[in-house]
Amino acid sequence: MAIVINMPRLSDTMEEGTVAKWLKNVGDKVEEGDILAEIETDKATMEFESFNEGTLLHIGIAEGDGAPVDTLLAIIGEEGEDISGLLNGGGETEVAAKTVEEEVSVEETPAATSTEIPEGVVIVNMPRLSDTMEEGTVASWLKNVGDKVEEGDILAEIETDKATMEFESFNEGTLLHIGVAEGEGAPVDTLLAIIGPAGTNVDGLLNGAPVAPAPKAEAKEEKAVANKEVAPAKETQSVNDGGRVFASPLAKKIAKDKGINLTEVKGSGDQGRIVKKDVEEFTPSKSTSVAPAAAVTASATPIILPVGEESSEEVKNSSMRKTIAKVLVNSKTSAPHFYLTIEVDMDNAKASRVQINSLPDTKVSFNDLVVKACAMALQKHPQVNTSWNGDTTRYNKHISVGVAVAVDEGLVVPVLKFTDQMSLSQIGASVKELAGKARNKKLTPSEMEGSTFTVSNLGMFGITEFTSIINQPNSAILSVGAIVQKPVVKNGEIVVGNTMKVTLACDHRTVDGAVGAQFLMTLRSYLENPVTMLA
Repeated sequence: MAIVINMPRLSDTMEEGTVAKWLKNVGDKVEEGDILAEIETDKATMEFESFNEGTLLHIGIAEGDGAPVDTLLAIIGEEGEDISGLLNGGGETEVAAKTVEEEVSVEETPAATSTEIPEGVVIVNMPRLSDTMEEGTVASWLKNVGDKVEEGDILAEIETDKATMEFESFNEGTLLHIGVAEGEGAPVDTLLAIIGPAGTNVDGLLNGAPVAPAPKAEAKEEKAVANKEVAPAKETQSVNDGGRVFASPLAKKIAKDKGINLTEVKGSGDQGRIVKKDVEEFTPSKSTSVAPAAAVTASATPIILPVGEESSEEVKNSSMRKTIAKVLVNSKTSAPHFYLTIEVDMDNAKASRVQINSLPDTKVSFNDLVVKACAMALQKHPQVNTSWNGDTTRYNKHISVGVAVAVDEGLVVPVLKFTDQMSLSQIGASVKELAGKARNKKLTPSEMEGSTFTVSNLGMFGITEFTSIINQPNSAILSVGAIVQKPVVKNGEIVVGNTMKVTLACDHRTVDGAVGAQFLMTLRSYLENPVTMLA
């Protein structure tokens, strides 16, 4: 009996995933515990094990493609088993095994009307590369329809909610069809490409009709047709015709950082594609574009006017940026936020940090002190360590503080589990390790789940005061500003002091104003007397 495997939900917020890599091909034997594929979520890339044994009969999501949770990922069953009922949306719950020999011997069902994918043909779907990914965008195609594809060749560059990744082919053959054009996005699990023997007719797959390999004698003709199909696409890839620049995402980024106009760069890649090397070796021309303007005004009195060209660029939002926007809009619109700000005397904290860091193999930051103080304050104010669940409020008996970390594409929040049980040095080491993983996109979903409170610190950027949007399902988030020197009054005298402002954003459904204020008072007492956190 065939078994349908759907895109798994790898976190409580996951809506879609992307197949980064298939470790098995259609027709391969699969044992229980074998790694079927690598699934990329918005948190990490995880190995997906098979809990069944049999033959991989169908792949529903091509490498690099994404698809929503619970959509068809693969089908495993007995070799030669008929799965057409499952693929065509039939209501069958069991699929009878039927050998290839039996299919061929039945005159009423000739091979030409088989719904099976022709031998050697591989359907590549948009993979789910993160647990919240809903769609992927093809940044560029490195192969055209009709091109030969070897195993390991880069087919395309796929933009996910985390990064733009080169998508390798794990099959060899000819690129028969491209399902998603450059610059366009598609949901996870939708058709990205088809690879197979040269000359194979895939119109049936595209139209939902029977499919069969084309006769070998027509292979050249089919390839010629494929080349004609892709010809118009090349026109849109021109670098200097005023259209979209045909360049790799990395080349575009470098060009933007260096202020280089890509229309002036000659590409050395396939089909004139601009790659990293072209941008790095580009030398701007000394000639200027003001000659036409000068010619027009040659007979007039010379006037020194600014010369330039108005321009703008529409840049598609990355999947990660879309996910962040969706989560933050939901939090801001569903949770009634209010904000409380206090100023903390950090003189003792600065002195204590110097003493702590003088110990061997110890490195503690001011942010580590804040995280520790928050964990201890949450013990005394459990109302802040809650989550709103509609009809109920969940009081978390454990304390796990999330620490916001900025990455190139947005923001991630690794979590320190059971923070209240950790020492300052353990907090410091854990934050450093998790922040490094976040910037290298190595965090696992478990390392980003389960926070009961969040800390966001922009003090290192010189920001003295700001507010944050609550990281749901938390009830509060603390915004930490920079430590500044300024005149303060102590013992009736004006002296130079070190102060830091912190702002608590509260969900008014679970945290009242007085509760938030009391939490901040406790937090300030710990920060102004760090020795109390060492007891």
